[in-house]
Amino acid sequence: WTEPHSKRLKVKLVVQKEVLTATLLQQTFIVDYIVHNQMCDDCQRREAKDYWRSIVQVRQKINHKKTFLYLEQVILKHHAHQNVLRIKETKDGLDFYYAQKQDARKLVDFMMGVVPCRYKTSQELISHDTHTNVFNYKHTFSLEIVPICKDNIVCLPKKLAQSLGNISSIVLCTKVANFLQVMDPTTLQVADIPANVFWRSPFSSLFDHRQLSEFLVLQLEVVTGAIFGHNTSNRCVLADVWVSPLAEMDRQIHCRTHLGHILNPGDTVWGVDFTQANLNNEHFDKLKHHEIPDVLLVKKGYGDSKKRHKHRNWQLQTIHKEPEGMMEEEEDDQRDYLDFLEDLEENPNYRQGVNIFMKPNVVPEMPDDDSDIAPDVPRIGVEEMLQNLSISDPLLNSN
Repeated sequence: WTEPHSKRLKVKLVVQKEVLTATLLQQTFIVDYIVHNQMCDDCQRREAKDYWRSIVQVRQKINHKKTFLYLEQVILKHHAHQNVLRIKETKDGLDFYYAQKQDARKLVDFMMGVVPCRYKTSQELISHDTHTNVFNYKHTFSLEIVPICKDNIVCLPKKLAQSLGNISSIVLCTKVANFLQVMDPTTLQVADIPANVFWRSPFSSLFDHRQLSEFLVLQLEVVTGAIFGHNTSNRCVLADVWVSPLAEMDRQIHCRTHLGHILNPGDTVWGVDFTQANLNNEHFDKLKHHEIPDVLLVKKGYGDSKKRHKHRNWQLQTIHKEPEGMMEEEEDDQRDYLDFLEDLEENPNYRQGVNIFMKPNVVPEMPDDDSDIAPDVPRIGVEEMLQNLSISDPLLNSN
């Protein structure tokens, strides 16, 4: 034998034979063996990055990526990306490449149970053996997610609003699972919209989180004794609020909001001023003037997002994705990520499907009294965090 790293073996052989009576013929020689590494056919195909038999194309026709940020964390929690060859990031979504059709089918079934979506299938013939009558196909699953995200303001079609308990047409999307949950902030009435109902009567978003304006709460009065029906939210408190836009402090606007349990005079809140909005929506144009609120408040503001991010003692894992072409991280993408982290802090139910990891050897800095962070900012407790274990998975990154 030689050194282990040389991958060579030397074997000494002695061969002898009796050729005549009491006469032996003997020969000694050395045989050299060279060890060659060899992969099986499946491993060779997996290492070849361009080889795939099935692809799942996930798309959402919106201008931000908050849905894919949440979807990525749910996939990591349930290990739904097993047996994937590679993941490619595109402008409107993600592409998952698989070597077998059943693995791609499992991912599609998982997506159908997590987000409201629909899919189409297609196949392309690669080769055909006329002797054995065997066909080889490439399968494509095109999956489209509804273009509505959490905290989006939407305008429902009139017939759809009537079928959902005669809810108001202008509602706020409060939850996205395998269905959409919307709420009327002026009455706390909630309704669930399954994916098949949405695709029969599709509608688009009026405002997303990038288009919200900041308001200052001047006065708040909780509405007591109001009964609007049994199908109302019991987590929110209805209140009459007088707010003023930070850009125009001389204006005072009255509105009714669902944030009465967390708002106080002097707080900042994010919302939309419909009196200054210029919208082009077919369902919104059919509404009467009294059906449109002056201001619709979405969520409470807790201060500067970047400063809040510096004080976090937790992080998330991400999946390694190959960018398409020369995709660069834009400032809006960073803002989407910070907004996603804020949603996890502010909503305990929202982070139930996400694994949150503690930052190693990091002590969070407490904000100063004169900082731009509200004193009542929500925080994630240590009991909800996991230790950031070292997992040997090439698809995992930590941010």
